[in-house]
Amino acid sequence: MTMAYQPMTLADLAGHLLRQHDERIRWKHVWEFFEEYRWAAAEQQPHLFRDEPALTGDEQWDVLLAAMAEHLAAQRDLAPPEWSRARVLETPWFPSSLPSKRMEALVSAPAAFRKHGVYLSARDLEAA
Repeated sequence: MTMAYQPMTLADLAGHLLRQHDERIRWKHVWEFFEEYRWAAAEQQPHLFRDEPALTGDEQWDVLLAAMAEHLAAQRDLAPPEWSRARVLETPWFPSSLPSKRMEALVSAPAAFRKHGVYLSARDLEAA
């Protein structure tokens, strides 16, 4: 029996992040999620970020997942998932250590990411 392809959900992504501690590979999983999301059928997309992902053991990554969910919901003119609202960093996180990338993120991070305290540039998200 052949199973139909199922794109990665944020809950699946959290599992990958929990098992992987190499930051470069973690980012590859994030970009893979975005790629699979883009290829998913429009009616399937909201299901990919609706369910609350398990905690990864790293607050910054847990909040990143919430920011991603809220960002994707906003793109579809949907309310953010309830679970995403409480995940907010007290101290802003700039994933890039490069001063130029940090400045770009400060200026162009999407609203959902800024609200959660995660500063990724819009260009980094588009490149994903």
